[in-house]
Amino acid sequence: MTAYEPKVECLLRLGDTALVLGHRLSEWCAHAPVLEEDLALSNTALDLLGQSRRWLTYAGELEGKGRDEDDLAFKRDTHEYRNVLLVEQDNGNYADTLARQFYFDVWHQLVLQHLTSSGDKRVAETARQALTEVTYHVRRSSDLVIRLGDGSEESRRRMQAAIDEFWIFTGELFEVDEADQAMIGEGVMGDVRLLKDAWCARVTEVIQQAQLRLPPASAMRSGGRRGVHSELLGYLLAEMQFLPRAYPNTKW
Repeated sequence: MTAYEPKVECLLRLGDTALVLGHRLSEWCAHAPVLEEDLALSNTALDLLGQSRRWLTYAGELEGKGRDEDDLAFKRDTHEYRNVLLVEQDNGNYADTLARQFYFDVWHQLVLQHLTSSGDKRVAETARQALTEVTYHVRRSSDLVIRLGDGSEESRRRMQAAIDEFWIFTGELFEVDEADQAMIGEGVMGDVRLLKDAWCARVTEVIQQAQLRLPPASAMRSGGRRGVHSELLGYLLAEMQFLPRAYPNTKW
């Protein structure tokens, strides 16, 4: 398993998570249920791509191996990625995509709010820039979960199934390891464990407004932050990385 310095590790987790989810959302382009959603998902994907670029650029600089954001995005293998498992899951139907996005957005907003107080000025500034975009993401995904949950019998059934299905991937969002602890101790990163109650409260509020049930307690899946992924990420990277690997160092 590839080892990174603690700050690089934490930056990669932020950058890889945004990159992988951005790619997943881009797969909906020209396939969304309605044109408005097609545009909204594409714009969200672009927001995440921009955020990922800033995190990965900084990670590459700190790593000191001459790798820029493009190298980190397109020239690493599956086990070197540090995204959470939640974001690499298949899009499924539209309710699946919304449930995945909703869980992530609420967490993402809380994390960025925390990072705006980082002792690392660059981390704080990147978080502030991203927070404006993510605040909109949260509002949008929450509203759509409510509309589908409190909609037709079919939309409610699908939304409930999606809320239940992706719940098992949310525990990883609040894990802390040695790299996290090192950066928490230096005041660079926030302790995500302190955000869990706020996340649960917001998620519960929206699910109840949607007339849905909270998912039952279950064993959580994790490993992505350590580079242990499902086969889904391998397929995603094969598609995402094809051109830069087939034509390395090409200038467009």
